[in-house]
Amino acid sequence: MYQQHFGLKHAPLGKQTPELWDDGALSTLQDRFQWLLDSPGLGLLTGSAGVGKTAALRQLTRALNPHRYQVIYLAETDFGRLDLYRGLALALGMEPAYRRAQLWRDIKARIEELVDGKQVLPVWIIDEAQNLPTEFFRDLPAFLNFAFDSRDLMSVWLVGHPMLARTLDRLPYAALASRIQARVQLNPIIERERFEALINHAMKLAGCPHTLLADSGMELLRQASLGLPRHAGRILKTAMQMAVPKGLNHLPDELLQQAIDELR
Repeated sequence: MYQQHFGLKHAPLGKQTPELWDDGALSTLQDRFQWLLDSPGLGLLTGSAGVGKTAALRQLTRALNPHRYQVIYLAETDFGRLDLYRGLALALGMEPAYRRAQLWRDIKARIEELVDGKQVLPVWIIDEAQNLPTEFFRDLPAFLNFAFDSRDLMSVWLVGHPMLARTLDRLPYAALASRIQARVQLNPIIERERFEALINHAMKLAGCPHTLLADSGMELLRQASLGLPRHAGRILKTAMQMAVPKGLNHLPDELLQQAIDELR
């Protein structure tokens, strides 16, 4: 209803956004992502909840050739390490073995078959990685060891909150940290000019060529969202939904504040 009322094709900053705003941060991630396609290895992507980590990777992987890359996305990380490898086996089209040793051997044989036989590189993206069990962090270096550690046959991205980077920098995980080839952190868009550019880009992509906010409303949105695109999108959506029964074609400050209060 609100999309029709405002003439939008989709929600601003919503999941249907076809193109993410970028003033350099996403380009850095794209470069590092390409590094790990050209030279497979381990990457670490961190950022606060709502900053756009998953959206950025979704955009990057959408452009990959499925005949060259098999993208495996995992977000259910609050399980035991054996469940995680079983999930990987299923994604690779395998029947998971019961014992972990056999499961590892089967998965690694399957990966070698994909790379050597089909020239397909597995790309394993593990979201919410801050919830992974500590045993998984200790296991992963051994799992990534192929042929006397002479070959790198898959790219793995660990994606999570900033605390994930601090965890991996602790001494017990030194073996894993030493394998990280690319580290990227996405930060909130807190600068006024950058935040305004983000919102204007999102509104234009959604089908609204002009802003619905006054300058004071833009500042209110920036402060309330903490510069996080997901939060800003939720506030905008709620405010537009509230505007419909009032017959408003813009978002006055008091309506925006009501939306902010509604989401607290």
